[in-house]
Amino acid sequence: MTTDVKITDAGHVRTILLNRPEKKNALSDQLAWGVVEAIEAAARDDNVWVIALTGSGDSFCAGLDLSAPEKFSPLSSQSAQLDDIHWVGQFLLSMRKRCDKPIVGGINGVAVGAGLGLAMATDVRLISRSARLMAGYTRIGGSPDAGLTITLPQAMGYEPALRFMMENRTVVGDEAVALGMAGEAVDADRFTERLAEYCEGLCQWSPITLRLLKRGMTKSLETLDLEQQLRYELTNIRMAFGSDDGKEARKAFFEKRKPVFTGR
Repeated sequence: MTTDVKITDAGHVRTILLNRPEKKNALSDQLAWGVVEAIEAAARDDNVWVIALTGSGDSFCAGLDLSAPEKFSPLSSQSAQLDDIHWVGQFLLSMRKRCDKPIVGGINGVAVGAGLGLAMATDVRLISRSARLMAGYTRIGGSPDAGLTITLPQAMGYEPALRFMMENRTVVGDEAVALGMAGEAVDADRFTERLAEYCEGLCQWSPITLRLLKRGMTKSLETLDLEQQLRYELTNIRMAFGSDDGKEARKAFFEKRKPVFTGR
């Protein structure tokens, strides 16, 4: 297991901590696959009844680490041949299809792009009042991935989700609760304590009950083929990133200027 993911157990609660605070827990290949591995290991451990997923430092996850010199990007034909969904889609599959235990997202700070996708893939979410949520894809000339075309409309409804992403809005704490993106907002100074308290409270119920409850709920939402939709997301983001406008958006992002788009 990578050191970018830290795992602790307290009673029947397993906490999975994204542990790259110096990078605001931005997703490298190592961190992303470490999260998937940790979720699936917790799913197999009978002593684990509830899983908490949160970030170290002042951030939950700042999205894809654009500075990382790693082999994967949504444009990589090599990675697509090995796994056409890759970790960007495996978040949702591991949490919703391969783990029937409740996963509580502890959104302690900023969650952007694929980091927001990771947060929204959890079953229920507690959010710090100071945490900021943003999709961010329009800013870099991309389109949503990491399951956000599935999870955001489920949580918010079609129009609020579409507006949130089209307008590149930033949502903070209590507003996220009002929009349905999280279930509870917590003051930053007691966030860690409340997350542990909430997860421990779920352990008062039979783990069999919790697992069957989640199975029923996730099954009811599978009116679309998750894997087909995740592949469709990646097809779209490859097209978006490969366009001239996509390249201009990322160039302008790094140069801290307004992009000039041509529609090509």
